[in-house]
Amino acid sequence: MPDTHRRKLPIGIQTFSDIREGNYYYVDKTAHIERLVNQNKYYFLSRPRRFGKSLLLDTLRCLFEGRQALFEGLYIHDRWDWQQRYPVIRISFADGVMQSREGLDERIREQLRVQREQLGITQHHKTDIPGEFSALIRAAHQQHGQRVVILIDEYDKPILDNILAPERARELREGLKNLYSVIKDADPHLHFVLLTGVSKFSKVSLFSGLNNLNDITLDAPFSTLC
Repeated sequence: MPDTHRRKLPIGIQTFSDIREGNYYYVDKTAHIERLVNQNKYYFLSRPRRFGKSLLLDTLRCLFEGRQALFEGLYIHDRWDWQQRYPVIRISFADGVMQSREGLDERIREQLRVQREQLGITQHHKTDIPGEFSALIRAAHQQHGQRVVILIDEYDKPILDNILAPERARELREGLKNLYSVIKDADPHLHFVLLTGVSKFSKVSLFSGLNNLNDITLDAPFSTLC
């Protein structure tokens, strides 16, 4: 008789709810996640492509948004305060290839617009990108009554996509720095921050003074986090 209870392998699936609701195998990473969120506030993680970074960020998003049912039977379920729900800002540069600073700025503004929409923030005064990002963080904190969680996926992809065109890569790096520089001054409004990517450009001041970013790339306790 065939095994009708056999679960499916979640190959290529980056959405935590799809895995949990779609009868897929899921290796419980929530013990690592609990340690992560309770140890520090600012994190940086580098992993190769297709190593599960996007799924990790989506799992964190579901956790901070308080989607309790998705965590039934997992390590963290009985160790998490489900009454606390946090506004989550998630930004990703995984899709497409940006070949100009204008294209990057347009992508950033669109992502900030989508995040405002998802968080129910209706007030918006058009300004420069750091101003818009900063206003989004403050408004999310004020409107939801909890500090904000920021999750950034493929933080370095626009640079890597143009690495053979050094001048363009530099322009894109400045555009990203423009966005990430906001995080340091937003500290009073932030609960948790994680940036992921495949490289470690953090050493070239891309994060503009965010020197308290805890790089867990090679930390043994988090080696199997993804």
